[in-house]
Amino acid sequence: MPQEYCDVYLGTDCVSVPETPLSDSQAALSPHEIVPMLIGSTVEAIERELVLQTLARCHGNRTHAARVLGLSVRTMRNKIRQYASDGVDVPGHG
Repeated sequence: MPQEYCDVYLGTDCVSVPETPLSDSQAALSPHEIVPMLIGSTVEAIERELVLQTLARCHGNRTHAARVLGLSVRTMRNKIRQYASDGVDVPGHG
């Protein structure tokens, strides 16, 4: 995630660098390069992973994660509730 992205949307409440550093080739992947890697996964699984990773990068802050993803806070809350009921470990606030 580029630093500018966090600064614009989240201020200091977002982890500005990934936990595992990306190589130069990974950081420069375009959507045309990423999408083929996702083929075979369900949209639901991809969405869940995107929501959970965004939530983790935002230190569990649902409002900030929802804003980054373009979701309402209510939609984010409903997704988190569903994931938790499915037994998924959801990043907590803190």
